Amino acid sequence: MTLRVLVVTAVAVESDSVATGLDGYAASAARTWPSGPTLTRLHHPGPGAPAPAPAGRHGSAPGATGPGAAPRRRPAPDGPAAAPAVVVDVVAGGVGPAAAAVTAAAVLATAPYAYDLVVSAGIGGGFTPHAPLGTVVVSDAIVAADLGADTPDGYLAVEELGFGRSVHLPPPALTRRIAAALREGGQRHVVAPVLTLSTVTGTAARTAELSARHPRAAAEAMEGFGVAEAAAAHGVPAVEIRAVSNAVGPRDRAAWRIGEALDSLQNAFRLLGTTVFLEDL
Repeated sequence: MTLRVLVVTAVAVESDSVATGLDGYAASAARTWPSGPTLTRLHHPGPGAPAPAPAGRHGSAPGATGPGAAPRRRPAPDGPAAAPAVVVDVVAGGVGPAAAAVTAAAVLATAPYAYDLVVSAGIGGGFTPHAPLGTVVVSDAIVAADLGADTPDGYLAVEELGFGRSVHLPPPALTRRIAAALREGGQRHVVAPVLTLSTVTGTAARTAELSARHPRAAAEAMEGFGVAEAAAAHGVPAVEIRAVSNAVGPRDRAAWRIGEALDSLQNAFRLLGTTVFLEDL
């Protein structure tokens, strides 16, 4: 039995961190859409089998194009072989919920197989004090925090308007297993809601308003809900994993730690690639 996972990021540098973290996986294929996104397919033979050794950290996976493409790895040997235990397809789907949803839906609809799990991954802002810089946030809810209406009495979520949904809940057993893998690997993390917004928060007033509506929220980003909507349309569970690069609040680029967040993202997928992804979901 092969476990198939789709990981959707916003930009190539995030996909690169995910693929680099999966350093025991070999690249077997890549696909580029006319609009630009490149999907890199990685595979692992499973527990007890020798993992294909990467050929190096630099360069591109076979067939990958553009800056930030996945690291070059040894391709699968020619000829018949047993099906890999795990296949992870990694694609940079674009910034924002609409772009992410379109890319995720296109991959889900055109892949030669059905996926078992969809992951929205990348870096994002962290809500103080829940998620300090470098923390990995594992979603127990993926929330469209601006899908609704402003009223004189405050914000109304789309559910309160009588149509649609603004929340997706990952399977609790899955979030527990991801959290356990990170904890056992020494990766600082928190399990909490992740907010999806089309406009990144940049003021104290907006931060306070979001925190009041979502007191448990630990991170915000721009793609998770779109990815989760596409996954739900195909009946596939979804989870969001974010590494915190900056504090949610007034913009202070000097305080951003993008490199540290990308390192945390890479480490998270290194841990998942040797534990959760090698087990049945």
